Amino acid sequence: MASTDRKHANVEDEPVFPIRRERGLAPTYLCLFQEFWCPDLFIEGVKSFQKCFEAKDSDVVVASFPKTGTTWLIALTFATVNRKHFSAENHPLLTSNPHTLVSCLESKIFFVDEIHDPLLHLSNMLEPRLFSTHTPFTALPKSLNESNAKIIYICRNPFDTFLSAWIYFNKLMLKPLPALELEEAFEMFCDGRVIFGPWWSHMLGYWKESLARPNKVLFLKYEDLKENVNFHVKSIAEFLGCPFTAEEESDGDIESIMKLCSFEKMKDLEVNVSGKLDKFIDNKLFFRKGEIGDWVNYFSPSMITKLSKVIEEKLSGSGLSFKMYA
Repeated sequence: MASTDRKHANVEDEPVFPIRRERGLAPTYLCLFQEFWCPDLFIEGVKSFQKCFEAKDSDVVVASFPKTGTTWLIALTFATVNRKHFSAENHPLLTSNPHTLVSCLESKIFFVDEIHDPLLHLSNMLEPRLFSTHTPFTALPKSLNESNAKIIYICRNPFDTFLSAWIYFNKLMLKPLPALELEEAFEMFCDGRVIFGPWWSHMLGYWKESLARPNKVLFLKYEDLKENVNFHVKSIAEFLGCPFTAEEESDGDIESIMKLCSFEKMKDLEVNVSGKLDKFIDNKLFFRKGEIGDWVNYFSPSMITKLSKVIEEKLSGSGLSFKMYA
């Protein structure tokens, strides 16, 4: 098992078989791997990602804990980076799900059954290369950390994160695993036994790095993004070294990106109504409500008290905090 203070894991040090394999808040079994709960299906993908990925200075990686606004941030980042290449009327986001346009490193590019030669695939990608990942910061490849590649991270209030994860993963549950009842799933979440969790260490890893290297990691909260999309789209562009010009701003380019990537717009697109991601996941599952505070319709008073205590305990002294929005 890797030590907690080690920045990046060495895959050669890992045992052939994970130490623990348990049921958690996920559609498949979870394995305690390099101090996080990795889906058993993706362990080899994570290992290959760590061992084989050679980052380029122009790379952009959208990182997130699952169900925290990943799809929206991927769309905004893709549209911002490629705004000179596509018109609003003929944009790839109108006909493709964001996850199709920006591939996940551990579950798509390096997934053993997906691409026989991921390195050839990577070498043929146009720059800047855009990727996504749910891998914790401590488990990212050394090359990604040492390069000038940029990481944009998004997190979300743990109350809404739990609710979104519980509903989403129950719809994806792989047989023979049964759906999780609310109370059972909640206990798993509070214990940190959730896909790519514990959620607190996942958030804190990227949070601390954003404080230490603000030019490397841009840390966003879903709630802040919802509150002022315009401001954060401009921040993303500036962070990536492609700021909007005064002419672009006056022409309404930022507003066009906001409209193109809005929850309402993407949810109603045909590709996201009836399409599938990798012939497995219905695209419509990525668009439920997109609301803040929906958890109040599900949480009991005891659940509120318990999760509040977990948040206070795990994030204490870090400077990272969340509003309740209820």
